[in-house]
Formats: sequence, C-alpha cells, structure tokens
Amino acid sequence: MDALSQSQVDRFCYQYLQLEQALTYPEPQHLRCSDVQDAIYERLFADGALSAGPPPLRYQVRVLKELVSRVEASIEDWDEHGVSDGLMSSLSVLLSTPAPDEADAVQQKCHVVYHVASLPDHEAHITLFENRSLISAAGTTGLRTWEAALHLGQLLCQDSSIVSGKRILELGTGTGYLSILCAKYLNSTHIIASDGSDDVINNLPENFFLNQLEGSSAITPMDLKWGYALKGTEEERWNGGRPLDLVLGADITYDSSIIPDLVSTLLELFELYPHVEVIIAATQRNLQTFQVFLEKCEEEKLKVEDVSFEIPSRDQQQGPFYNDQVAIRICKVSKL
Repeated sequence: MDALSQSQVDRFCYQYLQLEQALTYPEPQHLRCSDVQDAIYERLFADGALSAGPPPLRYQVRVLKELVSRVEASIEDWDEHGVSDGLMSSLSVLLSTPAPDEADAVQQKCHVVYHVASLPDHEAHITLFENRSLISAAGTTGLRTWEAALHLGQLLCQDSSIVSGKRILELGTGTGYLSILCAKYLNSTHIIASDGSDDVINNLPENFFLNQLEGSSAITPMDLKWGYALKGTEEERWNGGRPLDLVLGADITYDSSIIPDLVSTLLELFELYPHVEVIIAATQRNLQTFQVFLEKCEEEKLKVEDVSFEIPSRDQQQGPFYNDQVAIRICKVSKL
C-alpha cells in the first residue's frame, strides 16, 4: 500500500474508533484496491480486531453499509477489482444481528478510542468508556468527552512543559480524558481527577484500567463538589497538604448557575496554593454563560487572560477529531 493510501486508511480508522458521525472515507481510486479494503477489514471488522470491543451495532451497520456502497461505486472494471469478502461477510453478519431498541441504545455507554496524533508515539491513544448521547439518563454531561477537553489536550501535547513534572488538579474531569493524557503521556508527577458527580467518579476506575493506569500512583480520583470548603477527611488537611502546581478545567463553565461555586473553589485553591496556575478551556456555545464567569472573576479580583491556540480545521485533524466551527476559548486565571 502506498503512503497516501495508508494515510487515508489511518484517518478513516481513527475516526471510526472515535465513533465520529461524519467519516472521511478513502478516495475511490484507493478504496477499490484490495489491500486498502483488507487493511480496513483487519483493523476494524475482523473477529477480535478491537481489543476494547466493537462500537454500537447501529453504528457498525451504518458505517459498513456506506463503506461497501462506496467501494461498489468506485469500481470501474469488475474483472480487475471487487469488494472484499471480509467486508461483505461482516456486513451480512451485522445485518442479521437483532438491533437493540434505539431508545435504550442511546443511553448505553461504549468504548471510544481517541488517537492522539500530536504525540511522538504514533500509536498513542486514549480509550474511554463513555456515553455518546448528549446527556445521560442520570442527567449528567460528565459521561462523555467534550470538545474543550480535546482542544486543551492538544495544547498540552504541543507544549508539554505546562504539565510535565507538575502536580495537577483537574476540576470537572468527566471521562478523565485530560487527566489520563497527563498521567499516561505527558509526564505529570501526579494528577487528581476530580468531579462532583457520583456517576462520573464511579466511571473513572474503568477508564483508568482501559489505559493501563489501574492502581497507578500517577493519578487519583477525587469527589470534589464546588462551593464546599476544601477540608481534610481521613487526612487532617485537604489533599494531605501535598503541593499543587496547576489546576485544569475543560467545559466547566457551561451552566451559569454553578459559576459562583466554581469561582469560590478557585479562590480557596489560590488561598491554599498562592502560586498555583489555573488553565480553563470553554466551548463558546453560549457567550452569555461565559460572560457570567468573566464577571464573577472580575468581582472576586481574579484576572483572566486568553491563551492563543487555534482549532485545526477538520481536514487537517488526524486525531482526536472535534468540531472546528464552534470557538473554544482557553484562559489562564490568576489572583490579582
């Protein structure tokens, strides 16, 4: 397989494993080739190809039907090219498998694999067990990975000195994407993956396990509800009095009602750790909500500075993949 075919196969496979809805299929002149089809089959559809398990059945069927249709449309000479037996056999099996009720299916968690192309390790990836529907049945947005976490992660990969050797607290960790990235690939000394949702905290151990971090001293889950005093429990002082260098947060300013509690927690962290750095990423779906955050920070004498880091266009993304049409703002917050 030539380099261009390989790059198109790679991109398609990475998008499929991330359960993207809009996939970039290889171009017809590549897709008709047997080695391209065989590579896709072996990586995505062969028995045992995916160690974390296959995507939801409806997703598999939709993608494979479209793939086979595109292969058929690409063939000009059926004596020279054909459709892979492996792909056709897989499609037949999937079509004969009873599909779960759609209402139930959208509430089910599944394995999502995020390829991290900006790291030197070309196979670097993060596997997460998450709910890809907008809001889970439990009413929390923390059981899926959102764009701001992916974008902030790209910044940290580009400049790993931000987190390398640092003791970090992530607020509103959700699926744990950023915390796992820092612990597994970016050489942070220790990271606390904190959240105020019991469902989120209960989901983290599996995600640590999926990324070979089960029992690791580099990462710790923590139940942390904003607006409550940071007090010790088993240990006399919060976090045992251990040092903290950096606080991260992604998509944690989405609800104006929780912003006073969030800012209250930031203020207390600055009191405990006067030199701590705070970096927050926010998807700008609702400018008014972020304005509430800015106004509350100003009221509490917190300085908010923008960090310039552009979202790569969709056609340039090699993984992770995320929306390039919604602005994502990254800010440093400090005490005046």
